[in-house]
This record gives sequence, structure tokens and C-alpha cells, in this order.
Amino acid sequence: MTAGPSEIAGETSSTLKAFAVLEVLVRAGRAVTLAQLIQATDLPKPTLHRTLTLFEEAGILGREPGGRAYIIGERLSRFGLDVLRNEGAATERRTILNRLVRELGESCNLAVLYKGAVIYLDRVEADWPLRLQLPVGGVALPPHCCASGKLLLAYLPAEERNRLVELMALESFTSRTITDRGALGAELARVVASGYAVDDEEYVLGVACVAVPIRNPHGDVIASVAVQGATARLPLERAIEFVPQLKAAASRIGSTFG
Repeated sequence: MTAGPSEIAGETSSTLKAFAVLEVLVRAGRAVTLAQLIQATDLPKPTLHRTLTLFEEAGILGREPGGRAYIIGERLSRFGLDVLRNEGAATERRTILNRLVRELGESCNLAVLYKGAVIYLDRVEADWPLRLQLPVGGVALPPHCCASGKLLLAYLPAEERNRLVELMALESFTSRTITDRGALGAELARVVASGYAVDDEEYVLGVACVAVPIRNPHGDVIASVAVQGATARLPLERAIEFVPQLKAAASRIGSTFG
């Protein structure tokens, strides 16, 4: 039997209400209690509880230790990364990265902050024999010692940023790695003031990197685009000169996000 218009409308309404719950959790950027979700979604408690139970069983949502607040689940996190890698938009972003690499003559990458680590969404290598090769999506880099990581940390809401920095191990990878929380905080403030972040041989000796923010059409910083190269060929001072080209590419890439 075919569903009538009123039944279809009811199903659509229920689906959108369930989606609204996910929107609240994603935008909050932290654990959210049942009471907060009721207030934010205006859903009746029994309806909201059923929706949360369904999402939790499916791995879309999870709960903090103690079970009093809800967090994004592994399945939803992975879905978010897959959306960013959407084939159509990803092809357009890859074209922009290719153009940037040809313009700068150095490797460039597109990265996001995922579960407190830096993940590459895409990367285009310049044709140089001396280069740092890192696979897309498969390696999680510590944010405190790479340009993209510091940039994405810097643009987080202050409370979230401070909490994350406090929890990070701040492992030393080279003699230049920032391992002091106070110094890292000062560096993140400099990033926001200047609009770009640097990796001055902080992750790998002999490699410099500069990153700028990518904003979606709403103005939110959602990713970074960076240039990276061997300091023998691309000293940090030279890499910083590429900031205008990076920002132009970031603007074009940002327009591909909804």
C-alpha cells in the first residue's frame, strides 16, 4: 500500500527532527546532556529519548563516561570525513591544490582536525626528489608541532582549545618542537593575529610549512591549506611569502563547502 501525503509528511517531519538532534551535537563541539538537547530541539522527552537510543545503538552517537551526556559517535565522525571527501567537491579541491602546487613549486595539502589530531583530506606532491611523503587520511599528526595543527587549534572556541591543549602530551619531535603549554598558547594567539601558522622544523628537521585557514560560506574555520618543503630549498621566510597565494586558494576551496 502506498503511503498517503499525510503519512509521508509525518515521516519527513520525524526525520528532520532526528537530524536536528545531530545538528545540535555537531555544532556544540562538546558533550550535551538530555536536558540541553530538549531545550535546543524543543522535542518531547519521550521522542528525544527514543531518537537518542536509536542513534546510540547504531553507533552514530555515544555517551561520556558516566552516561550523563551525549557525544558524537565513531560512525558519525567517519561520515563527516567522508562528506568532506565527497567525490564531486573533492575533485574541485584537488584541481585547486594542483594549481597551487604548480604556482608555488612545492607540495601542498588540505587538512582537518579530527579527534584532536591532524588528518589530511588531500595532498599534492611537487616533483622534487627531496620531500616528505604522508598518506591522505591514514596518518594522524599531533597538532602542536605542525602548521595545520596549530592553525586549527588556534581557531577553536577558547574553552575547547584550552581543554584540548591541556590534555595534549606535547611530545618533542625535534629540538624546535614547542613543548611548553604557555609558549604554545602564545603561539596560537600569534596565529590568530597574523592569519597563518608555521612549522619551523618542529615535526621533521629540515622541513618547513605554512598554513592558512579555510572558511566555509558561513565564515567558520573548517580546514587548512598548507605549503610544505625542504628548508634547503624552501626556508621558512620564503614559505611565509606564499601566504597571499595560500589565502587565495583557501578562499576558492572554502566555496566548495556547504
